[in-house]
Amino acid sequence: MKVLVQRCEKAKVSVDNKVVGQIGKGLMLLVGFTQNDNSSNIDYLVDKVINLRIFDDESGIMNKSLLDVGGSILSISQFTLYADASKGRRPSYINALSGDLATKLYDEFNNKLKNKGINVETGIFGAEMKVDFINDGPITIMLEK
Repeated sequence: MKVLVQRCEKAKVSVDNKVVGQIGKGLMLLVGFTQNDNSSNIDYLVDKVINLRIFDDESGIMNKSLLDVGGSILSISQFTLYADASKGRRPSYINALSGDLATKLYDEFNNKLKNKGINVETGIFGAEMKVDFINDGPITIMLEK
């Protein structure tokens, strides 16, 4: 499982020119799954994401977590995190988990974030999405389990 974490001032996702998810200050997450991912991976990354100290404290030092600042999450499914472009010029996505299995893990991931008291907005799994956000910092961190 991979989660690309981006601290943002605001973020939104649209499908067919309609906004389906939108947040203010918080984290924009791109979330991908591969073979053998399970609830243990999800638990680890939920804890890591919400406690990652990447928000500024009163001294301007990244010392606060999403929980500390009361931020929200925009979670976007992203199978291309498992793209392999090591051969040729067309990426292979063979390492990405199939959609029917990945959607269950993606829903579990988002529900576990919500169960921690986080406001979570999402895109639509498998849809053609347009994501618009302001990366604050910029701060972008890849997490993997």
